[in-house]
Amino acid sequence: MGGISKCAGARRRASRRFRLALLVSLLMLASAILAGLALGSSSIGAGDVLAYATGGASDMASNVLANVRIPRVLAGVLAGAALAEAGALIQATLNNPLASPNVIGVNAGSGLFVLLFACMAPHALSASVAAAFLGALASVLLVFFVSVYAGASRLTIVLAGMALTAIFTAGMNAILIFNPDAYVNSSGFLVGSLSGVTMPELAVPGVLIFGGLLLAVSQGVRLNILSLGDEGAHALGLNVVRARLVLLSLAALLAGAAVCFAGLIGFVGLIVPHVVRYVVGHDNRRVLLLSPVVGAALVCMCDTVARTLFAPFEVPVGICMALVGGPFFIYLILRSRKGEVDGRS
Repeated sequence: MGGISKCAGARRRASRRFRLALLVSLLMLASAILAGLALGSSSIGAGDVLAYATGGASDMASNVLANVRIPRVLAGVLAGAALAEAGALIQATLNNPLASPNVIGVNAGSGLFVLLFACMAPHALSASVAAAFLGALASVLLVFFVSVYAGASRLTIVLAGMALTAIFTAGMNAILIFNPDAYVNSSGFLVGSLSGVTMPELAVPGVLIFGGLLLAVSQGVRLNILSLGDEGAHALGLNVVRARLVLLSLAALLAGAAVCFAGLIGFVGLIVPHVVRYVVGHDNRRVLLLSPVVGAALVCMCDTVARTLFAPFEVPVGICMALVGGPFFIYLILRSRKGEVDGRS
């Protein structure tokens, strides 16, 4: 009875910790959204945001908020949530803590297909979204083939992903050399930027991201079963290969939808799942619920810092994320070499 009581107590503590973490994350997200709306290179501030919410803002303030800041903040929320959730799905599905959309080539594959379709159908927003998904799906399927059929180690999968990223990046650069006008603000796209995003551009990706997140948060039990290993998952009646294909396809949908309007923002899907697991543990049901909130808050905050720190000059948010994520990735590699990082860290 004592063991049962201890287990029940541990579950209650974990549940309280998760509720507290979710509350703190929601408050951080709300603060990041308000800061993103109130801060910028123009003189529009918090008072104008309040006036806009109550219908009393000036024409200039309304124009800036409606056409610049609100679309940009919404883009940060959507991109951060999608990339963080995609990273959580990829890490759990491949049982590889070093994996993320940018590390295994998902973002780069999506970006290559976006540029290819931009050359063929420059004004078709729906074609851009479809292209981003197809590129991301092609990348995850290649990585899946390496991980399953080649019996590769975790580090080999990461190296294969980096090779894919190099190939896809070379393809993108070649397109822009031969057709510099293929994509407006292509330099921002290649590093990841939310500058110039409009509401029409967010309509289709926003619906896909919202639907993808709803599907993703329902996959926690399946991911928990996968974490038992192939034999354990088979014993519980799970088709492991099919489950991994479905989960990776869902991650591709989320990452591709984010890339088509935000560009190649990296490291969100690497950092956020690790931070979330450190706070709430390894139950994927909780990780998948919390990761989108933390990811949305992180990208919003980084974008606000990137566009206000050197105002009136602007640094793309992808550069800010790389400055944070690069050292974090090196840290994970060093821990992995020491055997401290596994599929449940």
